[in-house]
Order: sequence, then C-alpha cells, then structure tokens
Amino acid sequence: MFRGLFGGRRDAADEQIIPVVRNVTIGRTVRLDPLAWRRLGEGALFRLDTDVLEIVAQGRINLGADGFVHRFYTDDDLMLQMVSPDAMGQGANDFTLFGPWSSAYPPDAAAKRRWSDRLRARTFEDEGLPAYRRFWFGDADERQDPVSFWETVWDDRSGLAFRKIYQTCMLFARDLPGEGRELLLALEMEPENGDLTHEVMVGIPLNVGEFEA
Repeated sequence: MFRGLFGGRRDAADEQIIPVVRNVTIGRTVRLDPLAWRRLGEGALFRLDTDVLEIVAQGRINLGADGFVHRFYTDDDLMLQMVSPDAMGQGANDFTLFGPWSSAYPPDAAAKRRWSDRLRARTFEDEGLPAYRRFWFGDADERQDPVSFWETVWDDRSGLAFRKIYQTCMLFARDLPGEGRELLLALEMEPENGDLTHEVMVGIPLNVGEFEA
C-alpha cells in the first residue's frame, strides 16, 4: 500500500543520514509483546498473527515545530510509528502500530470530495468498522481540517534514493472496555508521479516496553 506507490529518486545531501530510532531501522527485526493487542480483548479489531516485524522501508515526516514522525514498514504494510522532537529520533516518546484495513482509488472528483468531508467529520465510519471519534484536535467541533505533510521514504540504508508522498490525514479513536483504545488513521495519499489513493489503517498505542529491536 505504501511502498509500491512511489518511484525512487536521488536524495539531497542533507537527507542521506537514515535515523536509527530506538534501535529500529531498515533491515532490522522488531519483536513485539503480543499482550499489547491481546489485552484489548475481543472487542478490538486490530489483530496480528506474528510478534515479529521485518523492517524493509523507513519514512520520516517533518512537522516543523511539532517535531518529526518516524515510520517503519514491513512487506505486508504494517507500520510502526514513533514521534520525536528531533530529526534523528533520539527523543522518541510516542509509539503506535498500524495495520492496513482498506485501500481504494477514487474513481472521480465526487469520490474525492466525499472522502475529504469524511476526514473533516467528527466521526469516521467505514464498511465493517464501528464508529471512531476524532482524536486529533478533539471532537468538540463538528468539522475540523485534517493534517497535510510530505513523507520521505527510503528502501535501504544508503539514503541515496528516496520516495516522496503527499498525505492528508486525520486520526480517530474509540475506547474499548477497560482502559484500552483503538486507533484509526484515515489518509489521502498521493505519491510524486503516482496515483492518489484513500487508505484506512487500524492501530494501537504501544508502550516503550512493548517492542524491541
């Protein structure tokens, strides 16, 4: 879903250092604590049949004053995400794990407008999913503009070739029995020289002790 959408190109000199965040980077294996999702109970839709992530691609998003998002991808589009105040991820303190739920190419402009409206809505619903409430910015307002940014993605540690994709997204969440929470990331993604898609990912928050590389 993520890696197959964009074509490689040469990177600028100041982008050639690939971060190693919490010992995670391209080519390394991440081990997960299965209790991270099993403790959520039967009500959770997020499921994994493995506790090992083989990282084959890595992305970084510059959010300016809000810091950086570091993303680590597997071949089957699982995404381990870390947020840090610094570009190299040394201060990473927010961790989430997402899996793909759906992916679609909008057939026309009307479908794009409908998706844009859904990203701005207080509640997100999709086929086979319960309702998720807006998590970013809170859900007090009926409508809220989503967040847009460029992600740079590398496929190897050399940093000489990279891929860029423009994304507009909103994060939603729903509370589960007990103290659990499940996340839903809804995105519009458009790679350079590629086709625009609409993506839905379902995920969970992770504690720092629930993964290691």
